[in-house]
Amino acid sequence: MLMRHARLIPLLLLLAAPPPALAETFEQQLPNGLRVIVREDKRAPTVVHMVWYRAGSMDETNGRTGVAHVLEHMMFKGTPSAGPGEFNRRVAAAGGRDNAFTSRDYTAYFQQVPRHQLAEMMQLEADRMRHLTLDRDEFAQELRVVMEERRLRTDDQPQSLLFEQLTAIAFQAHPYRVPIIGWMNDLENLAPADARAWYDNWYAPNNAYVVVVGDIDHQAVFALAAQHYGPLPARPLPVRKPQDEPPQLGTRRLTVKAPAELPLLMMAYKVPVIRNVDQDVDPYALEILAAVLAGHDGARLSTNLVRRQRLAVEAEVSYDATARGPGLFYLQGSPSEGRTVSELEAGLRAEIAAVRQNAVTVNELARAKAQLIAGQIYKLDSMFEQAMEIGQLEAVGIPYTQNRHLIEKLQEVTAEQVQAVARKYFDDQQLTVGELDPQPLPSAVRAPAAAAQR
Repeated sequence: MLMRHARLIPLLLLLAAPPPALAETFEQQLPNGLRVIVREDKRAPTVVHMVWYRAGSMDETNGRTGVAHVLEHMMFKGTPSAGPGEFNRRVAAAGGRDNAFTSRDYTAYFQQVPRHQLAEMMQLEADRMRHLTLDRDEFAQELRVVMEERRLRTDDQPQSLLFEQLTAIAFQAHPYRVPIIGWMNDLENLAPADARAWYDNWYAPNNAYVVVVGDIDHQAVFALAAQHYGPLPARPLPVRKPQDEPPQLGTRRLTVKAPAELPLLMMAYKVPVIRNVDQDVDPYALEILAAVLAGHDGARLSTNLVRRQRLAVEAEVSYDATARGPGLFYLQGSPSEGRTVSELEAGLRAEIAAVRQNAVTVNELARAKAQLIAGQIYKLDSMFEQAMEIGQLEAVGIPYTQNRHLIEKLQEVTAEQVQAVARKYFDDQQLTVGELDPQPLPSAVRAPAAAAQR
């Protein structure tokens, strides 16, 4: 049931108010360039320890795509002082959990452990920051794991295939056109030397930062960081050259044929992302627009296209306002039985046109803001999410200290600004359209390989 406007305003004001002082954040930079960011949160005797490297798939070169992700896997294959798998075993023995993730913009590693185990986690991370072993046999084995991961998550997933192809068409020059996991042919030809070059180029303390959140004292963390990370030398980093995407001069269309049960439509519009937290307006308005269109069960796409018109079985929107590279605003959906992809495209266009012609309502604006701001506030309940938020903002060049201001900027968005971005960016010149043409499903589905999961 939709909440009435009279109930939304008090909720919005409550969420926009400063949250209780649950945690305080401190920062120090070591002489080797490593930044250490510590947030004290005493609510549970645990700690999250993260190491973020400012290097992701967008920093790769042609012929070596996927190397950032492959190296992420290799970081668990040992050093001279800790053999293959030893890292995971020691984290588990400490009563913790650990993993890693690679994105277009960064690569990050984390452990969540009891607070008294933090020193050991720092020792392990500092060790592999500089002394990683890249054994040829281990590399070949892990490369097979990554290739199977690509088969399972992309090649065998029609929606992932369409997204990959659409992005490769939408961006012609910028490296965002390349999938994070890499092209299969590049993976087949990667060598240990490629991973070693990536590691030597980017895995240095002056290209990294450590985020620690939990029941700890910041001065004690700074001392541990100086002890374990401090001896690692800074190194010269590769010079990054601008990789701007040239202007798009008209609509681009593609069709992907793959085994699937339903057709699928994806539409991607080129839009801006946050570059200046204070001066930017449009990215915040685009976030509100995304929430109005598909941010909840009562949003426009679900209400109009799925339930009222029965044009789609599902309709979604995706937009991320924070990124090192350019932004895309995605609309996607699958047409209902008896309806076509063309009809669904017309329906999605009509929803954007409605915002262009008539500004969103006061109630829609209030609910979108309440939802987005609540999502930010609720992150404070999780130490891991707090560390993630700090790390992700820093990775895209937004100081973590601006987080509160980001919420304030969302709160300031007006209905007129939402209408303005709908008029400004949603035209055919900036549009790429992808259609999944479903082919007959195979009689036998290939069983997933256990090795694909690390």
